[in-house]
Amino acid sequence: MRQIVLDTETTGLDAETGHRIIEIGAVELIDRKFTGNNYHQYIQPEREIDEEALQVHGITPEFLADKPVFSEIAADFLEYIKGAELVIHNAPFDVGFIDHEFMWLDQGYPKVADVCGVLDTLALARKMHPGARLTLDALCGRYGIDNSQRVLHGALLDAEILADLYLAMTGGQTRLSLGGENEDGTATVEALRRVSTQRAPLPIIRATADEMAAHEERLDHISKVAGAALWRNLQ
Repeated sequence: MRQIVLDTETTGLDAETGHRIIEIGAVELIDRKFTGNNYHQYIQPEREIDEEALQVHGITPEFLADKPVFSEIAADFLEYIKGAELVIHNAPFDVGFIDHEFMWLDQGYPKVADVCGVLDTLALARKMHPGARLTLDALCGRYGIDNSQRVLHGALLDAEILADLYLAMTGGQTRLSLGGENEDGTATVEALRRVSTQRAPLPIIRATADEMAAHEERLDHISKVAGAALWRNLQ
C-alpha cells in the first residue's frame, strides 16, 4: 500500500478568494514504512501573502521570488501523488487548494479525489478522541511524538510529524523497523527519530482489588465452560 502523508502552506485561508499554495511537503510510506522518497517544493504564488499566514509559516515573498510557479511543477507533482492514498490533517483544506491550483491551469488536470484516495487524520482523531483538542501539536502531545523542532509551520516538517502521528494513531510503529532484511540476509533496523529524551516514563497502571476479583470470576466461568482457563496455566 502506497501512502503519501502531505501538508501545504498557503498565502491565506481561502482558495475560493484566490489564495495560493506556496509550499508542498510530502512523505512516502509503502506498507507503513518510510521509503525516503519524499517530495518538497516551494512555489511562487504570484500574489501577496496575508500577514496572518506569514506569522504562521514565516515564508516571505522575497524568499519565494525565484521559485517556480505552480504550472511548472504541476505535472511532476501529479505524477508523484497519483494512485496513492493521501494522508492529510484537515484534508478538505489542502485538497481544496490543490484542486483549485489544478483548475486554474485550465489544462484538464483531474481533481485529487479522481486519482488518489484521501484519509483525513483530523476526522479520524474526532472519532478516536471526541471532545479533545485535535490540533497537530495537541495530538503529538497525546501520542508522545516529539515536535520540538516545530517553531513555525513548515510543510515538509509537518508532513514528517504527521506521518509519525498517523502510524501511532493507527497502532503501527513509526521509525523502528524490525524484521526487514538486507540483500545478504542480515536484519535491518532503522533508528528512531524525534523521540524526546525529556518525556516522562510511561505510567504503570495496576488493577484494583475489584478488578482482580472480577478477573478471577471471569476465569472461573471460563473454567466451567471450557474445562480450563489457559490464563491460570501462565501463573
